[in-house]
Amino acid sequence: MNLNDHPQQASQQEGLTIAGKTYRSRLLVGSGKYRDLEEMRLATEASGADIITVAIRRVNIGQDPNAPNLLDVVPPSKYTILPNTAGCYNAKDAVYTLQLARELLHGHKLVKLEVLGDEKTLFPNMPETLKAAETLVADGFDVMVYCSDDPIQAKMLEQIGCVAVMPLASLIGSGMGILNPWNLSLIIEQSTIPVLVDAGVGTASDAAIAMELGCDGVLMNTAIAGAHDPIRMARAMRLAVEAGRDAYLAGRIPKRFAASPSSPMAGRVI
Repeated sequence: MNLNDHPQQASQQEGLTIAGKTYRSRLLVGSGKYRDLEEMRLATEASGADIITVAIRRVNIGQDPNAPNLLDVVPPSKYTILPNTAGCYNAKDAVYTLQLARELLHGHKLVKLEVLGDEKTLFPNMPETLKAAETLVADGFDVMVYCSDDPIQAKMLEQIGCVAVMPLASLIGSGMGILNPWNLSLIIEQSTIPVLVDAGVGTASDAAIAMELGCDGVLMNTAIAGAHDPIRMARAMRLAVEAGRDAYLAGRIPKRFAASPSSPMAGRVI
């Protein structure tokens, strides 16, 4: 059966495959910025996400045995933990951080690489990102990578051996939505690995647009954690990602400069 023939079933039947493993949800969520761990747990459940990204430099997953452990709230038995390198500004620090995460998570290979350029924009430092990606791939990691929306850089990351590219929609935490859909479309068209929008999503319509463009998934944190009602927003984001994916699979009508009546004129009774 072709999923395009039954779009309402597509979200339930097809999954997101990364590094050989298939996940039910195409929505990935972060674990920071919540009021407390209980709110984070409830929002994560409402999102339906299978993959939860964790900032190793900011969140305790066992580094401090005397502090609350995030893994007690979102256990690896239920979720895939995606350690990330938020707060790293060079390749050396990023590589060290993910090597530490691998030790803490008993050999876990799937990671999110992000090397930032400055503290104001949090824009990716692509030369350092490429350098870190090469080292991590050679060291056996499955690397998902936060990057600029530059198709050339995205292709270079794919050629290095990264398992997914994650171009920003707009600045991290800005909520400005997708500012350059044309570049995202170019990256999607050329890529043979998953493309996920990372950073800048502000509300459900942003997530739906990303999926309608053909993105394989969306990663977000601030849009959910910073909402007045994070649990309700997490549910909205889940539905938006599913709706956007179904719309993409269904195939939208072309945009026209002329009206096209819903009811045909030919064969009228009167």
